Amino acid sequence: MFDNNVFIEGSCRNVEEDGRIIGYEMETYITYYRGIPLSMINYIAVEADGEKVPAEDIRFTPDRIDWFTIKEMETVSEIKWEYGAKGVVRVLKEGGLSEGEHQVKLTVCTRTAYIPVPLEGNMTRTVVID
Repeated sequence: MFDNNVFIEGSCRNVEEDGRIIGYEMETYITYYRGIPLSMINYIAVEADGEKVPAEDIRFTPDRIDWFTIKEMETVSEIKWEYGAKGVVRVLKEGGLSEGEHQVKLTVCTRTAYIPVPLEGNMTRTVVID
């Protein structure tokens, strides 16, 4: 139901810090119709070219200021991911994605106070890294 909110087209790119590529990132919208605290993000998963990214290599930010691991988000109740705001999922991987075409799958799963099942969105995109 929320698959179209996941993995904004054209948003996947390598990330450079201090002159070196530390990984890659993509943007996503929330898989719900309103904002939630980060503690209500059930999980985020990434797969690149058929290979699952370990959860400890994934970071998330709702504002490009505060970055969190999946584990850290479990206790973050004071920062919200608002509906309509682009969240950023970053994968820490030395060298990022190599030049060329890649299949990248992003899964974002949230939970709410009054819906008994998690809301999961999946999107696989073909991305080209220059």
